[in-house]
Amino acid sequence: MIVHFEPASEEGIASVVRSAAAERVTLAVVGGGTRAGLGNPVRADRALSTRRLSGIVTYDPAEMTMSALAGTPLAEVESALHAKGQMLSFEPMDHRPIFATTGEPTIGGVFAANVSGPRRYVAGAARDSLLGVRFVNGRGELIKAGGRVMKNVTGLDLVKLMAGSYGTLGILTEVTFKVLPLPPAAATVVVSGLNDAEAAAVMAEAMAQPVEVSGASHLPESVRSRFLDGALPDGAATVLRLEGLAASVAIRAEKLGEKLSRFGRISQLDEAQTRTLWAEIRDVKPYADGTRRPLWRISVAPSAGHQLVAALRLQTGVDAFYDWQGGLVWLRMEADPEAELLRRYIGAVGGGHAALLRAGEEARGRIPAFEPQPPAVARLSERIRAQFDPSGIFNPGRAAALVQN
Repeated sequence: MIVHFEPASEEGIASVVRSAAAERVTLAVVGGGTRAGLGNPVRADRALSTRRLSGIVTYDPAEMTMSALAGTPLAEVESALHAKGQMLSFEPMDHRPIFATTGEPTIGGVFAANVSGPRRYVAGAARDSLLGVRFVNGRGELIKAGGRVMKNVTGLDLVKLMAGSYGTLGILTEVTFKVLPLPPAAATVVVSGLNDAEAAAVMAEAMAQPVEVSGASHLPESVRSRFLDGALPDGAATVLRLEGLAASVAIRAEKLGEKLSRFGRISQLDEAQTRTLWAEIRDVKPYADGTRRPLWRISVAPSAGHQLVAALRLQTGVDAFYDWQGGLVWLRMEADPEAELLRRYIGAVGGGHAALLRAGEEARGRIPAFEPQPPAVARLSERIRAQFDPSGIFNPGRAAALVQN
């Protein structure tokens, strides 16, 4: 039976780590446990959760910065921000629907996994909002890096390195991050009836317009009815989000609709529909189906996403939709993950990253969950891990790449 630890202080976490290092036993590091199915299985001797290390430490709305303990529920952070008309600009997704997990996402887990949503391609990833961290390394030492303002760049590279390291370098105990004003209004322009290639061209056209599109996604007919309870217009939907002051959003939506009307039928979603739709895109609603069918998160050039999917459809059964102007492909395989085929085709369309988010236990045990690194990068990653965690006690088996989109 695995022993579970839930320390309520940094020193408590450090003590557990020191004991594990001395006894040469491994630790599975978790926050709220909502991403339990992500990546290769972590088989450890003990489990350590940060969920009791909870609370907002400081929040300065005027400076648009917040510090919070790593186990603070994401919902608590977002509630405090919304009360002041602010938000996390990178729009972190909730992984519970696709993994069929419970618990509460934590702010530490968000940064440890570099979780970002539809606004990422214009606002940056989670790591781009991270200003400072406190964490416990594999020796049980407490490390502090970064600060509360962006101009303080001391240790900034270390801060970014911790974001997306999936608990393989250290255990985050506190994070400091910047926030942005919450847009007071939003609308979505819908172009209906386009195939994947046509949608890629339309999204590129939309991004070239001076209308500040903050979300660009294409929902093929195979998934369109699973959004907004089927309320989207008939046909594949290419959806483009606009945010800001209400009057500005209305004018920009009208201009964008006029510009794109030659490509297909134009309609518009109101603010309530827009908020719902983009939350569903963020949380990958079509594939939150309670199954373990393989689900890939693929990052490629925006012009290459539809080419990749078209090539795969000639070889195997797949379903997909697109975010980040086509550069993020959510791809569900009907049977085997087909990792070798997929990664070969990614190389053929110009390269990118593929992460196997979900699969059956057997597939998760044999397929590298993250994009295999070039040999030189892999050696550098191992040297970095050896410096942070010399005994190799954190999240054994989780081969997390240190650079992930």
